[in-house]
Amino acid sequence: MSWRLMSRPKLVPPCSGWQEDLPRPGEMVTVIPALGFNTPNHQDDIYLELPRASALIRGLLIWFALIMSCMLAEIIWNYFTAERSLNRDDLFIFGFIALSSIWSILIFWKFDVAPPRDQPLRFNRARQRLYAYNFKFRWWNPFERWWVEPVAYDWSQVRAERWLKRGATMDGAVIKGGVVLSIVKPDTNEVIDRFPLTTMGADQHAWAYVCTYMQKGPDALPPPGPPKDHNNVMEHNIALLLAPKVKWPADMDLESRTAP
Repeated sequence: MSWRLMSRPKLVPPCSGWQEDLPRPGEMVTVIPALGFNTPNHQDDIYLELPRASALIRGLLIWFALIMSCMLAEIIWNYFTAERSLNRDDLFIFGFIALSSIWSILIFWKFDVAPPRDQPLRFNRARQRLYAYNFKFRWWNPFERWWVEPVAYDWSQVRAERWLKRGATMDGAVIKGGVVLSIVKPDTNEVIDRFPLTTMGADQHAWAYVCTYMQKGPDALPPPGPPKDHNNVMEHNIALLLAPKVKWPADMDLESRTAP
């Protein structure tokens, strides 16, 4: 019975696909701090900035959107230049294909182009604050505006949960997992905000990296690789070239990079 109680989620509500609650701020980490193949955008005594990608691979869906646009143009051309008379069933089929194609084209395009080039997280050790450059959207509605929503919270409000989601297969094959950061009301376990730390990356090792930095500073971590400029993207990736650059609000940008 005690094992079952220990394995239950602490936060209300728990994240989707919850597997375990990771150590809280101030608690000892239980795994080796590591970022996998990622390197910090910035790391010094004041703040740590980590990159977050909106997708594991970016720059493919835009080509599907362009191909589907050409196919839709051909369908429209054939419809209006057809020699035979078209009945009501033909009109219904044409309308369905046209509308579903337009929806798919917009979804593919926005998934690749609308998210910013990076969605960085800043952990300010001097202020004991977290700053997140979050991107908000509803995947099924490409007709509304998708937007960036930068937020800031006290480090003491941050919790981390490891999640795992399995496919609907006979063997229950894993499709993806990661670590989500949950923000709680002070002195409670009630979640008021939630956003990803990693997806299919270093997972709990990345959380251990963040906690070690916030508790002991950069000297307690292995030397990071060369920093990256998230606005510097590959010239052949059209989607990233069209994507908005990262631009923090001026006051939040200054606060998140400085000591009190």
